[in-house]
Amino acid sequence: MQKALLLFLSLCFLQLAVAQDAIKKNRPKIGLILSGGGAKGFAHIGVLKVLEQAGVKIDYIGGTSMGAVVGGLYASGYNATQIDSIFKNTNFDELLQDYIPRSSKSFYEKRNDEMYALALPINKFKVGIPIALSKGMYNYNLLAKLTHKVRHIRDFNQLQIPFLCIATDIEKGEPVILDKGYLAQAMMASSAFPSLFSPVDIDGKLLIDGGVVNNYPVDEVRKMGADIIIGVDVQDDLKDRKGLTDATRILVQITNLEMIRKMKDKIKVTDIYIKPDVSYFGVISFNEGQSIIKKGEEATFAVYEQLKKLADTIGNPHLQKMQVTADTIVLKGVSINKLDKFTRAYIMGKLKLKDGKKYTYNDIKSGINNLNATQNFSSISYSLEKANDKDEFKINLTENKTKAYLKLGIHYDGLYKTAALINYTYKKGFLKNDVLSLDLGLGDNIRYNLDYYVDNGFYFSYGFKSKYNSFNRNVTTDFNNGQLLTQLGINKINIDFKDFTNQIYVQTVFIQKFLIGAGLEYKYLKIESPTLENNSPTLEKSNYSSVFGYLKYDSFDNKYFPKKGWYFYGDIQSYFHSSNYTKAFNEFSIAKGDLGIAQTFYKKVTLKAQTEVGFAIGNQSVHFLDFVLGGYGYNTINNFKHFYGYDFLSISKDSYIKSCFTVDVEVYKKNHINFSANYANADDKLFKTDDWLQKPKYTGYAIGYGLESIIGPIEVKYSWSPELSKGYTWFSVGFWF
Repeated sequence: MQKALLLFLSLCFLQLAVAQDAIKKNRPKIGLILSGGGAKGFAHIGVLKVLEQAGVKIDYIGGTSMGAVVGGLYASGYNATQIDSIFKNTNFDELLQDYIPRSSKSFYEKRNDEMYALALPINKFKVGIPIALSKGMYNYNLLAKLTHKVRHIRDFNQLQIPFLCIATDIEKGEPVILDKGYLAQAMMASSAFPSLFSPVDIDGKLLIDGGVVNNYPVDEVRKMGADIIIGVDVQDDLKDRKGLTDATRILVQITNLEMIRKMKDKIKVTDIYIKPDVSYFGVISFNEGQSIIKKGEEATFAVYEQLKKLADTIGNPHLQKMQVTADTIVLKGVSINKLDKFTRAYIMGKLKLKDGKKYTYNDIKSGINNLNATQNFSSISYSLEKANDKDEFKINLTENKTKAYLKLGIHYDGLYKTAALINYTYKKGFLKNDVLSLDLGLGDNIRYNLDYYVDNGFYFSYGFKSKYNSFNRNVTTDFNNGQLLTQLGINKINIDFKDFTNQIYVQTVFIQKFLIGAGLEYKYLKIESPTLENNSPTLEKSNYSSVFGYLKYDSFDNKYFPKKGWYFYGDIQSYFHSSNYTKAFNEFSIAKGDLGIAQTFYKKVTLKAQTEVGFAIGNQSVHFLDFVLGGYGYNTINNFKHFYGYDFLSISKDSYIKSCFTVDVEVYKKNHINFSANYANADDKLFKTDDWLQKPKYTGYAIGYGLESIIGPIEVKYSWSPELSKGYTWFSVGFWF
């Protein structure tokens, strides 16, 4: 009896299993279409959340642009909640700007990026515009990391959910189906929005956003084998003139014209059509992502009953979830395409990758950022190829054919006054790695800066600098210990200051982080005073020859509003010759050092501490190269130093020590309120006694507001000192130069 019962139960279970297998084989296959729409594509995440809640299992995915990004991540194994978390933790400001951390830039590149508001390419003496605002490397690095688990899959049908995306061949104007290759690169090509991201080269085809030609790949997903189509449409309908309020909306309308015309026919072959109401959002409304996701949820709940009926024919699917593994790789080798201007050693020096070593995607990103920061390559792409149990890093670089650039900037401060900056930069003119840069400042005070630099990376680099600075200012120092002011019985003196400096130098990177260098300098210094035109108006008119050496380190993430990092600058300069206009010159040296550190607390509050020291070595000599303290917001030259509480060029001594503490609060994105306190002791031969350890002789405080703008920092500060009866308000605009 028991045997008969067991046999009966076995037959029942077998019949049930066969029936379930038949249902599984015969059930309708579900295809999901995710259209493009920039930030509007966040709605796809909301749609996926509700599809999972309804129990709908997706068998095929086709996407375009943002739909390709969301669809590709879903196809690779992430669920909707995980994708939501990824997008929440993505800095879209940095993504759109193709952010390169300051730490990835050489000292020359840091200076270059912190002076100019606009850079335009020049080709055959014609000024053009960049091909796009961004090469998209921030996005590429992010997608490569997110698709780590499927990095070796080259047929997208082998993903957890078979997947394809659409790109546009910009040369032929034709759609390109991407269902094979490196997934991160395919998603990047499909979402390369024209003018925002550079085109992506895949198999010799120059590809941009697929939304230009096919923003809703319903036919392609049908051909994959889908019986039922769920389509999500986040593209804009045609807007009237009231809705076309900016260039982005107009460009989107242009790219959508053909798609909108075709959409009526595509809707007819869509079984469940979902149209989230995202018309009030723009393609770059990434800061409103959560609101857009909710719109996707709302639109999907509107067809929830249809989805539940569909789910009932499928059974209860298992909710997928990407099992995040360690994103480390062991490198088998590095493959680089053939280049004309750059050697393998140069590329490897920037990448900092070695065979047999273990790396994370952050290490790879750091190397790519180093390459991207040089601006020597118009496009960069890479993939990880399977090499037994290791990975081969395969990188493809396109050398930048643009050699010349016109760069522009503006600046205003209380010392140099108004200036417009015009720069001409020419690369690879005489030698492979050389850069010629000429800055011309036009305005109240003419200035120029010529820099020729041969960058040999970790090998010895060398260059030549020539610069001219001038200003006119009423100041409280006479560069002579106040003796002249005392003799004349006045408090201030009007001076015309002119400095013409030329240097040749050699430098190299030390321990991969520090910059060490040395050189020769010729300086011509002329200081005149209209105040003294009845006496002797010329205070100084001498040339000086010197040798110098320096050591630099800088890991600040931002020059003007650092949130983390530290820096050090130290140099010594020995003056061995002068034309000696004042008949007071003796050989002497000047040593100085500057150390600063910044650390952020509670996300928005940053403390920056800075200490400076400088002193003269040798016999008593001229005071025109003394340390001169006072003012803020100007580009310092020679031994001029900022000091809150005192006006420009107020304190002049041959030795000083100064500390400054700043608390900066980012009250809103790129808007800063800060408070600073600085203290100093300054005197001639200060360090020959213990006076420098005494209570600070000079103190000053400042409270200010700063804005990080496209033209550079815009700052206003009010400063005061308890030693003075008068406070000062300083205003500066633009990058310092």
